[in-house]
Amino acid sequence: MTTQLSSPTANGPAPKPPGRSPRALWHLGVNAIVVAWLALFAVVGSAHHFLPHASWLLVHTLLLGAVTNAVVIWSGHFAASVLRLPEANRGAPAALRLVTLNAGAVAVIGGMYTGRWPVVLVGASLVAGAVTAHAGWLVRLLRRALPGRFSMTVRYYTAAAALLPVGAALGVVMARGDLGGDLPERLLLAHEMINLLGWVGLTVAGTLITLWPTMLRTRVADGAERAGRRALPVLLAGLGAAVAAALFGPPPLAAPGVVVYAAGLVIAGVPWVREARAKAPRSFAAWSVAAGSLWLAGSLLVLAGILLSTTSWITVGEHTPMLTAPLAAGWIAQVLLGALSFLVPVVLGGGPMAVRAATAGLERAWPARLTITNTALLLCVLPVPSLVRVVCSVLLLVMLLYFLVLLLLTVVRGIRNRRKETPGPVSPEVPAPAYRVLGGVALGLAVVMLAVAGGGAADVRSLPILERSAATSADGGEVTPTGRTTTVEVRVRNMRFSPDTVEVPAGDRLVIELHNTGTDTHDLVLETGARTDRIAPGKRATLDAGVIGRDLDGWCSVVGHRQMGMVFGVTATGDTGGAASAGSGESAGNERSGERESAHDHGGTASEGTGESAADAFDPMAEPADGFTARDARLPHVTEGSGPRVHKRTLTVQESEAEVAPGVRQTLWTFGGTAPGPVLRGRVGDTFEITLVNDGTIGHSVDFHAGALAPDRPMRTIQPGESLTYRFQATRSGVWMYHCSTMPMSLHIANGMFGAVVIDPPDLPRVDHEYLLVQSEFYLGEQNGTADPAKVNAKEPDMVAFNGYANQYDHAPLTARTGERVRIWVLTAGPNVAGAFHVVGGQFDTVFREGAYDLRPGGAERGGAQVLDLAPASGGFVELTLPEAGNYPFVTHIMSDAERGAHGVLRVR
Repeated sequence: MTTQLSSPTANGPAPKPPGRSPRALWHLGVNAIVVAWLALFAVVGSAHHFLPHASWLLVHTLLLGAVTNAVVIWSGHFAASVLRLPEANRGAPAALRLVTLNAGAVAVIGGMYTGRWPVVLVGASLVAGAVTAHAGWLVRLLRRALPGRFSMTVRYYTAAAALLPVGAALGVVMARGDLGGDLPERLLLAHEMINLLGWVGLTVAGTLITLWPTMLRTRVADGAERAGRRALPVLLAGLGAAVAAALFGPPPLAAPGVVVYAAGLVIAGVPWVREARAKAPRSFAAWSVAAGSLWLAGSLLVLAGILLSTTSWITVGEHTPMLTAPLAAGWIAQVLLGALSFLVPVVLGGGPMAVRAATAGLERAWPARLTITNTALLLCVLPVPSLVRVVCSVLLLVMLLYFLVLLLLTVVRGIRNRRKETPGPVSPEVPAPAYRVLGGVALGLAVVMLAVAGGGAADVRSLPILERSAATSADGGEVTPTGRTTTVEVRVRNMRFSPDTVEVPAGDRLVIELHNTGTDTHDLVLETGARTDRIAPGKRATLDAGVIGRDLDGWCSVVGHRQMGMVFGVTATGDTGGAASAGSGESAGNERSGERESAHDHGGTASEGTGESAADAFDPMAEPADGFTARDARLPHVTEGSGPRVHKRTLTVQESEAEVAPGVRQTLWTFGGTAPGPVLRGRVGDTFEITLVNDGTIGHSVDFHAGALAPDRPMRTIQPGESLTYRFQATRSGVWMYHCSTMPMSLHIANGMFGAVVIDPPDLPRVDHEYLLVQSEFYLGEQNGTADPAKVNAKEPDMVAFNGYANQYDHAPLTARTGERVRIWVLTAGPNVAGAFHVVGGQFDTVFREGAYDLRPGGAERGGAQVLDLAPASGGFVELTLPEAGNYPFVTHIMSDAERGAHGVLRVR
């Protein structure tokens, strides 16, 4: 299909060895850019837990970086080839386009990360300018060429290039922010459809007209040219209708456009199917492209279903993120890797033997790799346990890294062999026998199954010990089975089982049909060990309790739910062989349940306790280990500039094992890996767009006190693997708490799910030092375990701390100099304990509490303040100047709490 690369019919003369031609060196150089972006994508994937906007960055390093470069590079080459013109997509103009494109991509990513919209605007303009220049070059090439059989391929490329600037413009508008109602969701979907289905989709469709049969080493099917010409206007019409409806109409109106677009792909794809039937795919390249096409088809079907299922664009915006992985990794990445594995060996050149040697190197273990990739990706999009999804994501990352390593080795080996003028070892081009392909598929499935089993085992909740059979009566004897079965339906309603007690004739087998009609994930566990799986809202499960011989206790084992009253009872009626009375049975059951609660009520966390009490390990006088680093209490500066700003941040729920005092370790539920979570700061009028991603093992949510809006949707609980976007405008100043609002809220906050948003009062003066202290209490469970729900309910904290670690600023004091003005913001996160912030030896001349000044300098009273008293979830700041050098302790003046860790030092020099 191409000049000196491949033939469109696979029947032309064999490629000529290019040797060390400038063309080969050009392609190796420019494709190194694509590989560099893929490597960056792999790095981001490896470190995404530690990066803000990780999901956005993953998508854009792949699509804006690797894929856009590949489209510009290879569409230029294919255009010159199908038009049978000397390739001109090299030299200074082409290099300038690529430099501009990559400078723009870097600027877009950098601007988004730093929150600098003008940088995003400049970057998007550079990207759009580079692609527009590329489109102009394609048009000039088309006008210069004689009519050709496959010239319609260039029209696909030109149409795709014309669409990208439109998609870029929509991205710039979204980055600017200040969008109300459902406009963000509308713009996002239009942006995604234009860039994915237009820029990438049209390019891929146009290329496959000739590349697909070349990969298969067969003739282009009769009618392929005609199908390609007919498909292009259908694709453009469907895409245009879908985008127009996204911008101006209701969701169901966009669905027909998606269907029409899919019909265009069917028109273009009919010849591809005939070609595959004529000669079945037998290479990694062909199968990778085929698998990618299937992911695209499935994604379009799901997208149409989402659009038809609702009239709310906000709901559409909540569901379309599920298509990110199938489209980006399933379709685009697999097509890109398949194309590279076919094209790079040809670019390396050296003759047929060298090309086959390079192809063999890139296709090493390809059946296993393809199986692992697609099976792992399928599991990632299914409702599987969180750790299973994490394991599958790691497998996908490993497969990408493996391809990059193979690519690097192949290129290095090819260059070395070409210099030696030896093709390297290669066997004749014989398709892999069926047993090897099937063996590779089996190996891939086995790898995924082992990984899934390992992830599932790591995610297993601690099961209650099977103390004795349900058929055992209270006196230890066995009840006589009646042969009958009692089936009851139990519903979950508002953190309660309904009914919460059932009566069963002794000797009957009990089957419980559990229906979760609540809004959170629940299960039902009986003291015998019988249990259901965790079931999502709206789902059902069946629990077979076996033959009942005595009264049984049951509960929901999701952490904290039992303490919220989610308990269940089974009462055995009739002759139970000396069964205890209800009272004694309840007492015994509660005693057993209490033991089990202590050991197992933290199920669903990433780390189990050691059985040792963390509270026993807490010593307020203990010194941290060498190398201890306190949390930086300095408050981030507010971004300079006039006018309201848009702050975009991703908060990832993570379960993190952390030291909270010397020798005391707990498994915390966190926003972003720390407790307190990341500090957000802005001004009145600023907009915050927060993406919450749940990488935990149970449901979580977030509530920002800094925003005023209906809580129904943005504060809803999301399950592991899900995400939501929370937008609010800061209309009032203060230091505002944010926290998880999933029930039991007290436990989620006590276990680390809280943070601070600082909104500066207008005209807030500068000071020399500005610190933030978030006070919270710890209800210590086992070492390495989670908070003790019973202590939380009883309001019996073991420890109180500033910024998540007891007494840390005793060991790493805050600093200032004599005469310098210090502002200390304080937030009392609770969940239960108030604060009374005091600096020993200091006096406050400014007190700002809950949005208003209580005290300011210059008053006629010449007054001062000694304490900032704060109820749970309230905050403010104080200012003071210290006239003498020395160590000034700061505490909560609720002294028992200060002695439990709410203590630090301000060192003045």
